[in-house]
Amino acid sequence: MSVAKGTSGRTRLGIGTSCESTSLITSSDLIPSAYHRANNFHSALARAVRVHYDRKNGLIVVDLISRLSISFSPRDAQGLERAKPSQLDEIEISPSGFGIYFPKLDADLYVPGLLEGFLGSKKWMAARLGQVGGKSRSRAKRVASRANGKLGGRPKKVTRG
Repeated sequence: MSVAKGTSGRTRLGIGTSCESTSLITSSDLIPSAYHRANNFHSALARAVRVHYDRKNGLIVVDLISRLSISFSPRDAQGLERAKPSQLDEIEISPSGFGIYFPKLDADLYVPGLLEGFLGSKKWMAARLGQVGGKSRSRAKRVASRANGKLGGRPKKVTRG
């Protein structure tokens, strides 16, 4: 048996999880059930079996083990935004099938995340949404901008020194 205890007094159970107990006891009789849970987890997630860049349509096409195919524009994915077609010709699938890698760009994408519409990190996605909002030219935005201008514009940043 072994006991695993973190420095904070919390026992680490895995990536991003912890429990309040002070120790974790494992034994060899628990290992087969852990393998079984891991196999169920892996079979439940989407895995890539083939991936290529479709030059004609300008899309990355990912074929999944479920025989479903998904495609997206490289301009919409983190690390691929400014990629040239020649940089997208070489794409590798991770051994687990959960990741796709673009060696010429040193960029990775997580396949289960692609199915959920995540084409990058949370921070990157938020920045992209902010860019879209900032480019908005709605009537309400123009009216608010004019009203703000009549009040003297955007307040100056106060610097403390």
